[in-house]
Amino acid sequence: MHQKEMNVNESGYHVVRVLMIGDVIGEPGMKALFAGLGELRRRLGADLVVANGENANNGIGITVAEFNKLREMGVDVVTSGNHVWEKPASTELLEAQERLLRPANYPPGAPGHGSVIVTIGTTTFAVVNLQGREGMSPIDCPFRGGSAILDEMEVSHPGAIKIIDFHAESNEEKEALAFHLDGRVAAVAGTHTHVQTADERILPAGTGYISDLGMTGPLESIIGVKRDICVRRSLSQIPIKMETAEGDTAIHGALFTIDASSGRCLSVERVVA
Repeated sequence: MHQKEMNVNESGYHVVRVLMIGDVIGEPGMKALFAGLGELRRRLGADLVVANGENANNGIGITVAEFNKLREMGVDVVTSGNHVWEKPASTELLEAQERLLRPANYPPGAPGHGSVIVTIGTTTFAVVNLQGREGMSPIDCPFRGGSAILDEMEVSHPGAIKIIDFHAESNEEKEALAFHLDGRVAAVAGTHTHVQTADERILPAGTGYISDLGMTGPLESIIGVKRDICVRRSLSQIPIKMETAEGDTAIHGALFTIDASSGRCLSVERVVA
C-alpha cells in the first residue's frame, strides 16, 4: 500500500511522486479524468497531482463548475495559461480559489495568483505557473519573474519541492527556462501545444523536464478539436469556430519521481492512460 510517510525506493531515497497532466479539453477531457484519474493516481503512487485546466469548459476557459469537479476528482492544483481569462467570471474565480493558478508573470494588478504552497502528508510542494512570450502575448519576462518567485520561496519555504507548469508555444523557450532554473526546481513541464513530446529527461543539476505534457481529451481530433474544422480552417484561412471533438479519450502527462530531501528529480516518465 502506498504510504506518503514511508515512500522509500531501492536506493534508500525518501521519494515523492508528482503527476502532471496536460491540458484538459472540454467535456471529453473531464470525463477521461473522472473515469481514470483515481486509479491512475493509485497505480503510480502520486503524492501530488497538477493538471492544466484552462480549456476545461467547452475547450476554452474554465468556470467554477469545472474547477470544483477537477478538485473532487483528485487534482490538487489546477494550472492554466492564456485562455484562463475567457469566461465572464474568471476574475472572481481566480481571486477566490488559491489552488487555481494563472501565469505568475502577468503584469502587476492581474487578478489571481501564479503560485501556491500545498502540504500533503509530511511534504510541502510549491507549484508555480508561468507563461511564455514567443508566439504569445508580450507579458512580463518568465525568466526574471520565475527567478524572483523562487528567491522568495527559498526564504519563506526553503524545503518545499518546487514544480513549474510553463505554458508556452516555443519548445526553445521551454528548454531555455528549464536550463535557466536547473537545480532550483524539481520539475519543469511544458503545456499549451496539446501534443506530448518525447524529450523527457533530467537536466545536469537535477531538474526533471519535458517540453509538453500533451492533451487530456479526445484522441480522434486535431489538438482536441473536430478534425474537419481544423482542415477547413487551414484550407480557407477563415477563423471558423473551434468545436471540441468527441469519441475515445486519453489522459496524457508525466510522472516525476523526486528525492524529497534534496529536491532533485530521480526519474521522469511519460504517462498515457
